[in-house]
Amino acid sequence: MRPYKVLIFIVCVMACLAALCLILPNRVSFGGRVLQWPTFSEVLGNDTTHAIEEEPETEIPEFPVYAEEEDTIVPPAQPDIPKISVDSTTDSRVFLQSFYASLAETGSKTVRIMHYGDSQIEEDRMTMQLREIFQKRYGGRGVGLMPLVQTIPGLTVKQQLYMSGRFVTPMQGPRRYFVYGFKRDQRADRRYGILGQMAEMNDSLVQGSEEVMAVCTPQPGQSRYTRWRVIADSSVHYTFSGDTVRLNGRGNVYALSQECETGVIVDNIPMRGCLGNVFTKMDSALLASFYRTQNVRLIIMQFGGNAIPFNQKPSTIQSIVKGLREQVRFLQHCAPEASILFIGPSDMLTQVDGEWQTFPMVPYMDRLLRKMALEENIAYFSLYRWMGGSGSMIRWQEIGLAGADGIHFYRSGAKKAGDAIGQWLLEPMEEQGTKEE
Repeated sequence: MRPYKVLIFIVCVMACLAALCLILPNRVSFGGRVLQWPTFSEVLGNDTTHAIEEEPETEIPEFPVYAEEEDTIVPPAQPDIPKISVDSTTDSRVFLQSFYASLAETGSKTVRIMHYGDSQIEEDRMTMQLREIFQKRYGGRGVGLMPLVQTIPGLTVKQQLYMSGRFVTPMQGPRRYFVYGFKRDQRADRRYGILGQMAEMNDSLVQGSEEVMAVCTPQPGQSRYTRWRVIADSSVHYTFSGDTVRLNGRGNVYALSQECETGVIVDNIPMRGCLGNVFTKMDSALLASFYRTQNVRLIIMQFGGNAIPFNQKPSTIQSIVKGLREQVRFLQHCAPEASILFIGPSDMLTQVDGEWQTFPMVPYMDRLLRKMALEENIAYFSLYRWMGGSGSMIRWQEIGLAGADGIHFYRSGAKKAGDAIGQWLLEPMEEQGTKEE
């Protein structure tokens, strides 16, 4: 089709749509469904019905400043949402006493913090701030655990994979399995390892090759590790040379780790699209062995956000939180020496009548999660309340801390959140240090 014909077609379509906006109301019921579109004034940007007064720009606080919390919450747009009572006076960090006590050992051994989460922590976002804060205070080096095949480039380590001396993409490397994601990538034996994923060195490799070389180079500004570790089946053999690890043989590779002999190790374990309901699908003996031998003393679970856009019924959110409670109890069983911190979802936006507003289920899930955490004796940090509560994501977008999707932080926003969580975690230790002085 010639360009001028395409242009005529586009102009005709726009004219038809403009005529519909002028002639018809912007909301029509049809067959039990409601069809809705913007008015002509809204398209032209002249609608002042929902205009709001601009407020002066203010800085997001460096440290957590929670929005004022009521004892119950019932969003006006959803009168069917049940009321939930939460004891707002309880400082849930009281459930981290075992973790705080373990930090006294960092001069002679390592204390491990494992941060599991959804796409909000991809690229090592948020986690890298926690790592920097704890390693600066208690020592430690290296970025900790990483998969043999890294599909999402990180901000802390540049990873490259080679087979038979030839660079390969993640899709060309060893066959990978994930406890989260597509069923075709899951295993029947549940042996995913500590990351919830693993790479299989067998017939999935390039024919005639049983050697894999991973080059994992810390990014500029990141602390250098003092030792390499490989977590794999005994049938897999490996050697180290600088930032390179060479593996050969046949078997499962669960993780690589760049770490240290003393201090704090903080692992970043993102699970894109995951609700957090996958831990009970993993081999408990394999998990328990790692948690015990690696002195894992704090497990951070940051989930819940992926449930919000697709579930608008309180009963569904209740069911999801019930499932997360089961995951918490499972991890408590696998890691009885570890404390657990649950980080709830941030504020998240949806459009209603062309206006951005908080998903109604965000505050409801936030309070359900806090209630669950207190009942299970684990700590809880509310990203939603720390940001400022309902509608705060709009402000974060305006000052360049969050993306246009109204869900994900930009790297700058993730840094703010990571710093806030880290300072919140260290606050009791700083207060204790002040009293001792």
